[in-house]
Formats: sequence, C-alpha cells, structure tokens
Amino acid sequence: MHFKLHRTLIGLCAGLLISTGLQAQMVELDRVAAIVDNDVIMASQVAERMNTIRQQLSERGATDLPPDEELRAQVMDRLVLESIQLQMADRAGIRIDDATLNQTMQQLAERNGVSLEQFQAALEQDGISYAHAREQVRRELLINRVRQRRVAERIQVSDQEVRNFLNSEVGRYQTSADYRLAMIVLPVPESASNDDARQQAELADEIYRELSDGADFTRLAVSRSGGEHALEGGELGWRKAAQLPPAFANAVADLDIGGVTQPLRSPAGYHILKLLEKRGGDNQLVDEFNVRHILIKPSEIRSEAEAAQLVRRLYERIRSGESFATLARSFSEDPGSALNGGSLNWVTADAMVPEFREVMLDTPLEQISAPFQSQFGWHILQVLDQRQVDMTDEMREQQARNLLQNRKFDEELQTWLLEIRDEAYVEIKS
Repeated sequence: MHFKLHRTLIGLCAGLLISTGLQAQMVELDRVAAIVDNDVIMASQVAERMNTIRQQLSERGATDLPPDEELRAQVMDRLVLESIQLQMADRAGIRIDDATLNQTMQQLAERNGVSLEQFQAALEQDGISYAHAREQVRRELLINRVRQRRVAERIQVSDQEVRNFLNSEVGRYQTSADYRLAMIVLPVPESASNDDARQQAELADEIYRELSDGADFTRLAVSRSGGEHALEGGELGWRKAAQLPPAFANAVADLDIGGVTQPLRSPAGYHILKLLEKRGGDNQLVDEFNVRHILIKPSEIRSEAEAAQLVRRLYERIRSGESFATLARSFSEDPGSALNGGSLNWVTADAMVPEFREVMLDTPLEQISAPFQSQFGWHILQVLDQRQVDMTDEMREQQARNLLQNRKFDEELQTWLLEIRDEAYVEIKS
C-alpha cells in the first residue's frame, strides 16, 4: 500500500522522506561529502536523497533522468541549504516539540484518508521507518519556521500597492466572490425552430415551479438536464463571479444559499442555477475578537526551554490575580501590543497564525489561555469580547495584501537563499 505525504498548511511533502533501502550501503559510503559551517553532510545522505529523487521522478513517469553528476550537484546544493537553515534554527533556539510533531503526522495521515496507525504501517511496508519520517518532518518544520522569521520580516506591502492591485483586472478577479453552483441545462440548438425553443422555455418554467415547490434539484438535474454535468446532479464546482456570464453572475449574487434562479436564456439554451455555497464577495459578516496577549520569544540569549518557563511563570502570576495588562507592558515582546497592555484590539480568526487562531477560538470569553507556542514564540491570550461585523472592504483588502505578500515571499525567499548560501562556509569534498 503506497502513500504520498501531501503538503500540509506549512508545506511538508513526501520528497523529504528517505527510503531506508540504502541502509546496507551506509557503512561503505559513510564519508564526509561536504562541510557546511559547523555541520557535515555525509556521502550516505547524498546517495539516499538521490535515490529518493530518482524514485519520485519514475513515479511521475519520467524516463529520461539526468546524469548522476548533474543530479548529485542539485542534491548537494539542496542539502547544503537545508544544513544552513537548520543551523540557523538551532542558533535561534527554535525547537519543534513532540505535540506539534505528533499533530503534523496525524494531519499527514488524515490527508491520506487513513488512521495514524494505518499510515505508520504503510510507511513501514514501503521500507520507510516511521521514526525516520518523523525526523524528516521535524527538519521541514524547523526550516519553515526559520523562513517565516527571516524572510517574512523583509517583506513590506504598502497601502498603495494594495489599492493598485484591487483596481487591476487581476485584482478584481482574484477578490471577486466564489460560488459553488449546480445547473440544469435545457439546450436550444441554433437550428431549433421557434416552436422547439418555446417548448424548452415552457419546460424550464415547469422545472422552476417544481423546484420552488420543494422538488430535489439533484434528481431533476439527473433526469431532465441536458448539460454535461447532469449525472453529477448538475454540480459545477466552484466558479469565480468573474468567470460567469454577466447575467448569470447578477442572478446568482441575489440568491441565498440553497436558492435557485429563474430560467436564464443564453445562446446555448435555458439554464437554472442553484447556489450551494459562497465565499467572499459583498456583505461578508465575520466574527471579530477583542483579544490581548503576551509574547515571549526565544533568542540567542534565551533558549526555547527558558522562554517556555518564563511564560508559564507569567501565566501563574495572572491566575493568582496580577494584572494581565501590567505584565504585558513589562514582559511582552510584541512591540505592536505591549505598550497597550497586550491588546491586539479587534482581529479576525483568519488574520492570525494557525496556532494562535485555534487557541483564540477555543478560549471562552474572559478566560486566560494556557501557554502555547507559535512560529513567533510563546503566548498567553485572553479574549475580552466578540462581535460580528460586515468586513467586505476590509476582507477584500486583506485578501489582496495576503496575495501580494505571498508573491513577494516567493521572490524574497530565492534572494535570501542565495544570500545565506554565499555567506556560509561550504567545502565540497571530491
């Protein structure tokens, strides 16, 4: 039973899981292949990674593989960059605890549609040690956190850039509403007579009346639609508003979830659309949280364990009655909120990193959360209030900002990788 580890929210992939099939050769190949600052890369690591790459390429149907020397050079460059980033994580005191690692492995299993035990057994059956897989995932988590800290802080997106993007054709498309639709089609060929066209119009009106009286859309689509998606109950999947003909987009925009349009005429015939789900667009009511927090960061002079110990002490002091705001002003290392007693003011869940979002959503009003860790460090938070607001414009701007930040991140990442590679001491052995 073969599994591929699909990408998670943090970008993990199966490509870093090394087959144990070469373990028997490790003694023979175990020599230093490269020195990278204070680390070494062994020849066995290079051989294992090359074997994995060849296997992946073969599974994708590639038949003309690059020569060994070219592949070895590419693999060596990748391992050098990984080593540099892992050493940076170590110097910055970045650690991945067992709880985070276990949760990630559970997510990988769920993405493959199996339990963790089944996933573990399948890996072992394919010759991949589960312990080795965990270690490779841990490495990727560390690398991701280093990149988030070092690359994200180099990126700035101005308000003017956001406005320019929203006013562009691409921006309007990207931030338009998404609809999950189903459709019943009654075709009217160009060669159809007026009587034939009228009969289809009457049939469309009849179907619409049946739907209005509570008939099942899926059943009618399967039995009476002439569209290519009839056997799927007419379901079209997700469509951007900008992808729809204007008449369709305008009709759908007025629907509630579960509503159907009156028959719409197009050159192809008559169409009845059902709105199954909606994302984005106008009138976006979202929950906002008035939240405050205390952030303690590990650093070169404070280890991960020391940061965790300090945040636990602050947590106990708050539980004993000391002022959250006072402790935040004295200890929090979030410059944007510390002077305000840790207040982040009103925020949405989507604006927060996953770890913060999860705790914020699970913490009752006025309660103090237990200490938890995110890519930024250790936190304690308190949700002071919650409300629902129309965030249409704000959400569109935030969506545009996120798109621009992601685009810049990819560009900046390549620049940063070149910089750290150039600054590191690297000696490739023959």
